[in-house]
Amino acid sequence: MPDPAALPGTAPEAVPAPAAGSPAPAATAGRDAEARPLGVEFTPTGDPAVDAALGRLEALDGVPTEGHLPVYEDVHQRLGETLAALDRS
Repeated sequence: MPDPAALPGTAPEAVPAPAAGSPAPAATAGRDAEARPLGVEFTPTGDPAVDAALGRLEALDGVPTEGHLPVYEDVHQRLGETLAALDRS
């Protein structure tokens, strides 16, 4: 599994911090092409496979929307495999 931070354009230092007093990302949607961090915090579930899959979503913070699909597909596949493994147990 590649490190989420190693994905192009997802390194934390590549994502500019929002300026103090700037509007929330939802308030500026569609106004410009600049990607802004969502600020959503990840809470571990305690299941290593689920946590690894959900951890991939952190790589999307600040990435333009068009770069999200491959990560969403990967997370969906991993969670599906985790559920299927529960059925086999």
